[in-house]
Amino acid sequence: MNIAIFASGRGTNFSALIKAREHKIFKANLSLLISDNPGAGAIIRAKKAKIPVTVVERGNFKNKEEFEKEICSQLSKYKIDLIVLAGFMCILSANFVKRYEGKIINIHPALLPAFKGGHAIKDAFDYGAKVTGVTVHFVDQETDHGPIILQEAVEVKEKDTLEVLEEKIHKVEHRVYPKAIRLFVEGKLKVKGRKVGILS
Repeated sequence: MNIAIFASGRGTNFSALIKAREHKIFKANLSLLISDNPGAGAIIRAKKAKIPVTVVERGNFKNKEEFEKEICSQLSKYKIDLIVLAGFMCILSANFVKRYEGKIINIHPALLPAFKGGHAIKDAFDYGAKVTGVTVHFVDQETDHGPIILQEAVEVKEKDTLEVLEEKIHKVEHRVYPKAIRLFVEGKLKVKGRKVGILS
């Protein structure tokens, strides 16, 4: 199975996935990194791991349709079976999501449906939540909304700073995301409506 990682930033989750593959936590090829940001740290990580990189900058295309058409071309070229979003800051169109329905997963640093959006850790911290966590879900046509694959709670202790909470969340992300990928690769996820069953 061939996996494409979409990342726009430092690539810490991407790095965790590279390590997970090396330790055979999941048996699939990390075949391609797609980034919309030529300065993304994830690109350096990909090159070190000898993973092909394609940079597709939104500003180089006259519209989103052409932008996504180029991404689709790259996915076809590398015969991608699963798209893994790892800090990809572009919202994918409904048409793109529909084309790859059931083949795009995302990780979110909160227990969805709570604290959706791009500042979930800070939002939970500022709200005074006692428990937050991590969610891995299939991507659908709404933001932070698709069927949930895995969740893990993280306690917010009174002494925690925002930086401490961020570190705790990231540690859980780096453990949970490879597990979710393994379940997908092994064909153990069964989606029925909003429910995702895990086959033994």
